[in-house]
Amino acid sequence: MKSSRFFSARRGAVALAIAIAFAGGGMLAGCDSKAEAVAVQPVQITRDIVDSVDGMILLDYPGPKGQIHYAGGKPDFFCDTVGLFSMYLQPEQQKRVQALFVQDMGRADWKNPEGHWIDAKAAFYVAGSKARGAMGPTLASFAREEDARAFAGKEGGKVYRFEEVTPAMVVMDGGVLKDKSS
Repeated sequence: MKSSRFFSARRGAVALAIAIAFAGGGMLAGCDSKAEAVAVQPVQITRDIVDSVDGMILLDYPGPKGQIHYAGGKPDFFCDTVGLFSMYLQPEQQKRVQALFVQDMGRADWKNPEGHWIDAKAAFYVAGSKARGAMGPTLASFAREEDARAFAGKEGGKVYRFEEVTPAMVVMDGGVLKDKSS
């Protein structure tokens, strides 16, 4: 009889410990999901922000800029969308990317772009236009497809979605000019 009560009490204690563990895990999961719910925001460019590849001051150059935000690390900044894509599309890129931002050139001033940050993966891009960015040929970025098509009609080039941009189009030696598909 004594051993029966012992095993019964022990089973109850084990069940209670398991219940507490699951409840605690649920509370922790709740905390984690709240932390993940906070969206990454783009950084507004100031005079002290430089290109992560070559140290150029972003505000000194025309055309759309870019930002890559990583999990647990500082963001990379680019004075040109070609630099952003070149870095992001590298096969050896191993950092966990949380967010990518480019400027909406349908709203920003090409010669002095400030603000108007949009999700790079949702943007439309014009490759092969006459418009030049910080490093020469660039991918003009737009929030709206109509704006991208209007820009291409005026400046030349072809409209692409984010997932259509290939590494060959963003080679840092002028790869955008090599795009023969337009």
